[in-house]
Amino acid sequence: MSREQRGPNEKLGAVLALAGISNAGLARRVNDLGAQRGLTLRYDKTSVARWVSKGMVPQGAAPHLIAAAIGQKLGRPVPLHEIGLADADPAPEVGLAFPRDVGQAVRSATELYRLDLAGRRAGSGGIWQSLAGSFAVSAYATPASRWLITPADSSVARDASPAEGSGAPLKVGHSDVQKLREAAEDARRWDSKYGGGDWRSSMVPECLRVEAAPLLLGSYSDEVGRALFGASAELTRLAGWMAFDTGQQEAAQRYYIQALRLARAAADVPLGGYVLASMSLQATYRGFGDEGVDLAQAALERNRGLATARTMSFFRLVEARAHARAGDAAAAGAALKAAESWLERARPGDSDPTWLGFYSYDRFAADAAECYRDLKAPRQVRRFTEQALSKPTEEFVRSHGLRLVVSAVAELESGNLDAACEQGVRAVEVAGRISSARTTEYVKDLLHRLEPYGDEPRVVELRERARPLLVTPA
Repeated sequence: MSREQRGPNEKLGAVLALAGISNAGLARRVNDLGAQRGLTLRYDKTSVARWVSKGMVPQGAAPHLIAAAIGQKLGRPVPLHEIGLADADPAPEVGLAFPRDVGQAVRSATELYRLDLAGRRAGSGGIWQSLAGSFAVSAYATPASRWLITPADSSVARDASPAEGSGAPLKVGHSDVQKLREAAEDARRWDSKYGGGDWRSSMVPECLRVEAAPLLLGSYSDEVGRALFGASAELTRLAGWMAFDTGQQEAAQRYYIQALRLARAAADVPLGGYVLASMSLQATYRGFGDEGVDLAQAALERNRGLATARTMSFFRLVEARAHARAGDAAAAGAALKAAESWLERARPGDSDPTWLGFYSYDRFAADAAECYRDLKAPRQVRRFTEQALSKPTEEFVRSHGLRLVVSAVAELESGNLDAACEQGVRAVEVAGRISSARTTEYVKDLLHRLEPYGDEPRVVELRERARPLLVTPA
């Protein structure tokens, strides 16, 4: 319902005309965006007519969903003032800035940590609803370009004054940084095994708020500060990855931007590239293949001659994923070939970063299979999926489930319905053991592809097995 009536909202009407969206079309888009975030909205063309002709302002997250729906059609962010809804509850811009100044970067990151983007803590659920729908891939343009121009700050030493906090500021040492690194390592293991929505994974935002924020606001030398920024960047990227895995794309975007800024303060170019690769995967997953290519290539460009062979292989693999989503088979094939070549050069004694511990030939094969799925080449999908599934492990449960779904799709496209359902059943079993909206979406996609065979007994059985997964919030 709308809470206020004013004169006609001519701005909203003009932007709708510019975007070519009808009243019914906008209502449908807003309802769909709300449903993706667990909101039950029932707007229709009459609701939109009231917003435009009578200037009524809808309640809650709706103004931001309206801006997001129009922004998706226009391909750019749409601020509330542009659509005449600036007097609605403002959507915080927290986490979207990429400050040039290190001090401002600290404030930007710690401000993000103090807000409950994921709505996981007890109480009202934080600011999640007011952020709903505000993801825009264009928000990555400035962070990526500023990182490319200057991937490292000249100095990050900080002498905090007592006025900046309660009591004397912390004097940060290497032992403090080590605790953050250990927290990041633990979180990586839990995330891979149980999914981004597992309660243990939800401790990462809390760790950033309680542990990392006070340290960043403390006093430290340049040497300790670099290490502190690096550890905080790792944890912040993890928070983004977990939000991404649970379908909270807006929160993920903010965490990623701050992680990239912290990596720049750490003067850790490979880590910055890893954050850009994460941004690329998110953009690709959301259907922005071209932007995904740009982000992956930004990671590659600055890491030439710096990153290890295994790291470069992963960046090229992420680039291949984006090319495949964009439908460029030749570019995807070239990137996959380069990724495999870099991986063959990797040696056990290389100084690979700890955050790359997940990456092996199995992971390469799994992503190669997804590339060929997007390129509709089932024979290649089957070949790489067989390699990816050859060594199932309890350590990477979510990854195993995703690979099973990709395998099922390949079998279906090859005309092997029974094999597709068999792999689908195995995937559903894995998905039921973890909390991952991304895995659930993969299963939903498989079921959608099986709709033409809906009366087949094996398909009916698979659908029934998947029912509890699909009705349980991820």
